[in-house]
Amino acid sequence: MKQLIQKAPETMTSKKRVQKTFAHEKTDRIPIDTAFNPGILGRTMQAFGLKPDQSEDFLQALGVDFRSSSPAYTGPNLFPEKPGRKVDPVYGCYTRWVAHEGGGYDDFCDFPLKDASPETISAYPVPSPDDFDYETSISYFKAHADKALYVGSAGIVDVINSMGRVMGMEDILVNLMTNDEATLDLVKRKVEMELGIMDRLLCRAKGLIDFLWIGEDLGTQIAPMISLDLYRKALRPMHCMAVQLADSYGIPTMVHTCGSSSWVYPDFIEMGVKAVDTLQPEAANMSPSYLKKHFGENLSFHGCISTAGVLSFGTAEQVRQEVKDTLDIMMPGGGYMLSPTHMIQDNTPVENIITMYQAAHDFGRYR
Repeated sequence: MKQLIQKAPETMTSKKRVQKTFAHEKTDRIPIDTAFNPGILGRTMQAFGLKPDQSEDFLQALGVDFRSSSPAYTGPNLFPEKPGRKVDPVYGCYTRWVAHEGGGYDDFCDFPLKDASPETISAYPVPSPDDFDYETSISYFKAHADKALYVGSAGIVDVINSMGRVMGMEDILVNLMTNDEATLDLVKRKVEMELGIMDRLLCRAKGLIDFLWIGEDLGTQIAPMISLDLYRKALRPMHCMAVQLADSYGIPTMVHTCGSSSWVYPDFIEMGVKAVDTLQPEAANMSPSYLKKHFGENLSFHGCISTAGVLSFGTAEQVRQEVKDTLDIMMPGGGYMLSPTHMIQDNTPVENIITMYQAAHDFGRYR
């Protein structure tokens, strides 16, 4: 493996580093995280001289502190296969492969509940939490006990995104606004399934897991996606259930929200959320200085390095300066975890990615 990054000296484990960051306590360096689209992931690993099955070596080379494992579904087939499509065995959403010059992506399509009747929505199947392979995940957690371990993800306990993938964005938003009983029941069944999965993981890996991660995209680039009233009526109860689950195991909750989302942070704080993820700096009221000033005492931050800005379109020098500027704002007082705002996209130069992580190690040390 090529040593392309000179990592900062370390005096504590990833687990302790992230635990202290959630608590706004001083660490040796900032915690570091990552997320990649498959195409750019492969090219970046190649630059390090690594093969696709060497993902752990790659994470170690970047200095990534976070690890997780989602249990695989082992239950019966609930959704029909379609030619030229992938079907998600848990949620029943369909995707088709769309190629582009940088690789490609799975695009959601064939929405099975679009314009569906209440009877069809009510009959839509949701798997049992019992039909998942927990032992593989538990073994993974035990093997990485020194890392910052979490259950859930940015797409867990969400409503708009997950339901939009099976009924389309217009239908889910209209159905939430009109209190469609069948849709609200499906949302509740889906969230209860996800909470059941996380509960089983937390119980079997008791003492190993450091935080619970959930998500919901709540903003466009310039404004909220929905009203605060609708959030409180339809989404907040689901988020509260997740926070209560985390609290019952003595761990914090982090919430992913894309776009202009700081309008809902006071509700998050009131609910007991401890950290927020994504933090797209180009969106309204999401700059590092705004977030630090208004919420830095009550929330920890995970994200802020935009995948839609200089990381994809700038020079390596601009990337290095962007990371430094972000850290200069976010590091004082603790509570910051460096991460890209989304999956690093396929049009991102590998040199810029390496520069971002080198800058994190160079400028992210606490003296």
